[in-house]
Amino acid sequence: MSVNVMTIEEVAKYIKVSERTVLDWAQKGEIPAGKLGNVWRFKQREIDQWINDKLTKKTDVAGGLKDLKHVLAPERVLYTDFSTKRDLFTALMDSLAMAPQVKDRDELEAAIWKREELMSTGIGLGIGIPHVRIYSVSDIAVSVAVNKNEIVDYQSLDNNPVKIVFMVAAAYNQHSEYLKLLSSISTLLKEESFMEKLLIAKNPEEIYTMLTEGEV
Repeated sequence: MSVNVMTIEEVAKYIKVSERTVLDWAQKGEIPAGKLGNVWRFKQREIDQWINDKLTKKTDVAGGLKDLKHVLAPERVLYTDFSTKRDLFTALMDSLAMAPQVKDRDELEAAIWKREELMSTGIGLGIGIPHVRIYSVSDIAVSVAVNKNEIVDYQSLDNNPVKIVFMVAAAYNQHSEYLKLLSSISTLLKEESFMEKLLIAKNPEEIYTMLTEGEV
């Protein structure tokens, strides 16, 4: 039986990420890979299994998102009533700038809006995850808003109005941790029943408990 061996370039095209990302994953042992001399090589069947494992892996919703305990403080959970993206983002940036990890609010604001100009961070299902990696952040920090109204000008992949927004700031060298957290947040919020409970939460304290401990 023949084994299809792939290069970094072929894997990057196959799973639709950059070659730099594939190399980074290989060097950190996060993707099945081996070296032939000084060149990375990948077996397609192992890549297929790795992709399948990633897609079928479930977040433990009943236990909340444990990683958030380390990056989200209760005072950075907001229960808001805005109608525009700019108003909501301003409140989230003000909140996030109070985190000790965030040293420069102006750089945070500029980076967030620059990221939005490239592509809206509305990922669908009523969720937005604006996110940046910048030098003036010393470690990952998160701010969250559950908004009572629909954000009418926040474009999303499925055209559903955004109501829950996670704003994530990370240090520039935290590529792996940053991607892992974004993936975990996305997986958690795509659990429909969990989303519904967040949207009917009565206060920020209840939202924080749900996100870090599980259902209240």
